[in-house]
Amino acid sequence: MHFRYHKITVKVGSNVLAKADGTLNVSRIAHLVDQIAFLHKNGVEVILVSSGAVAAGKAVMEPLRKTDAVSKRQLWAALGQVKLISRYSDFFNEHGLTCAQVLTTKENFSSRGHYLNMKNCMNTLLENKVIPIVNENDTISITELMFTDNDELSGLMASMVNSEALIILSNVDGVFTARPGTENARLIQKVGVNDPEPENAISGSHSEFGRGGMLTKYRIAKKLASDGIGVHLANGMKEDILSDILLSDQFSGHTYFEPALKPSSGVKKWIAYSDGFTKGKVIVNKGAADALKSDKAVSLLPVGIVTIENEFKKGDLIKIVDESGSTIGLGKAQYGSDKLNAGTSSEKLKALVHYDYLYMERPTRS
Repeated sequence: MHFRYHKITVKVGSNVLAKADGTLNVSRIAHLVDQIAFLHKNGVEVILVSSGAVAAGKAVMEPLRKTDAVSKRQLWAALGQVKLISRYSDFFNEHGLTCAQVLTTKENFSSRGHYLNMKNCMNTLLENKVIPIVNENDTISITELMFTDNDELSGLMASMVNSEALIILSNVDGVFTARPGTENARLIQKVGVNDPEPENAISGSHSEFGRGGMLTKYRIAKKLASDGIGVHLANGMKEDILSDILLSDQFSGHTYFEPALKPSSGVKKWIAYSDGFTKGKVIVNKGAADALKSDKAVSLLPVGIVTIENEFKKGDLIKIVDESGSTIGLGKAQYGSDKLNAGTSSEKLKALVHYDYLYMERPTRS
């Protein structure tokens, strides 16, 4: 049996795992486990990023008194994590397999050290033939430090463990040329790395039970594809969808994001998902912006910097912005902003961001 991939990350959304009343759909979890078990027993490594804790918690109890939205979510997430992982564990045990729960927050990825520690944890689980089930720890996450939703988390996990592909399972077939169900809405089956974002085709609104929407999925998929990882947006309601994707020679019935041929380095992959942890911001002139956007291996030199908006220290991640205000990249500073502000001649300073620690954003629009 020939599988297209041998290491994948699968993200399953709340709209796949929840029933119409918002409670957990146990039969769908069972079928998902059956699919993963089949792949695992045939030599495919699978990391599962699963939503559904809040949905599971809703079936346990309602708050005893009037509770704000954040507290409700914390209550349901705390109750639901136990129930959700218990369901997964029982179903995997039926196949003679072991799963492990990995709860994380966005802050866990704020430093290179934390990132590598998480990567080591994931690799240890995989080496021991354990199936990691990853979810954001909604019990302690606060709005400012939360992932957009598990789509963002799954992209980071796929990049971290060097998955060959990320499969995002939602309740729709993929990305359409117009809102699904409307006239002339056609499924986009393949998206190239350099394809522009479809104008007015992707809704920014979030799904019924999840926090993210198709726009989030699309942009995360494009970023991951640019790092050399293929992404599939597919309908998790379909029977045996995972097997169909891995066994098929032709991708159809869902949206496939074609990966770049040259993947980013491990350090650049970490930087790519660290936008929320930048400490400083520098504005660069047009010459520097054009040079950085070129296909050449270019570092950010101090001579191209127009303004420093936020102070930073050596080793901090900084945002690189052009004069129109658009973010063009992220990088790790080789020295602090104080050196630039001290009036030191730019010719005497080395590159502020070396190419090896520079991640360039791809434009989302044509």
